Amino acid sequence: RTFRSYLPRSHRTYSCVHCRAHLARHEELISKSFQGSHGRAYLFNSVEQRLLLTGLHSVADILCQSCKTTLGWKYEQAFESSQKYKEGKFIIEMSHMVKENGWD
Repeated sequence: RTFRSYLPRSHRTYSCVHCRAHLARHEELISKSFQGSHGRAYLFNSVEQRLLLTGLHSVADILCQSCKTTLGWKYEQAFESSQKYKEGKFIIEMSHMVKENGWD
């Protein structure tokens, strides 16, 4: 069974644009200057999702637990030393999320 994951309303959150399931807290945002395969993307320290390995270039796709939309990916392994900071971090494409709870 799949359950939607919701964070407390006191947290500023990013949610799935398709089903509104919570994806990540604003406090986990590292950078807004990334490029996804479908446009701009954000780099997060952690997200509220389970991960599925694709086996391609040591990257894991991440899916919305609720509606199964592919949201972005997790960096499993970086092969260049200058890119090691990305390991274990998450990319969520802006086209798949909305801001909720306490944004001005």
